[in-house]
Amino acid sequence: MALKSTIYKATLQIADMDRGLYADHTLTLALHPSETEERLMVRLLAFALSVPEDDHDGALVFARGLSDTDEPDVWRHALDGTLRQWIEVGQPDERRLLRACGRAGQVGIWAYAASTLIWWQGLATRMARQRNLTVWQLPAAQSQALGALAERSMQLQVNVQEGQVLVVHGERMVELHPQRLHPAP
Repeated sequence: MALKSTIYKATLQIADMDRGLYADHTLTLALHPSETEERLMVRLLAFALSVPEDDHDGALVFARGLSDTDEPDVWRHALDGTLRQWIEVGQPDERRLLRACGRAGQVGIWAYAASTLIWWQGLATRMARQRNLTVWQLPAAQSQALGALAERSMQLQVNVQEGQVLVVHGERMVELHPQRLHPAP
């Protein structure tokens, strides 16, 4: 018998001073049986830091990700069906990255494992020409602290200022410092 996904619900309040974005989102996320809460929370963070100001040209939504190899973790289609954003969490292989860059207007990668720099060093020169690709590294200790905030029902505040991210859940908070690996800062 196949294991079922676990459902998480999040009320997300975003105050992104860097982009001038202030928004509230009520989200339902499915934790795939092979996924950790750390990865789930990095997906949620990727959503918060990538969501557009409005959805007049399509909404950013969670895709099937781990359940479907043809879909990313998060994506946005324009109203005409054009794929605007493709967002992956983890360390996708070169073929998947190139396919995503060919299909979407913007591709974002959110890598969070301790091995991220080794993974990226192996791909950096081959991905240098991909102008629509942005790769972010979330230090492993910070992503683990973010994962510790996970609960089946969450009310999160995500505050962004000068590249620093503060995620608050009740009395607990995690400060994050995402580092852009590509394009080089």
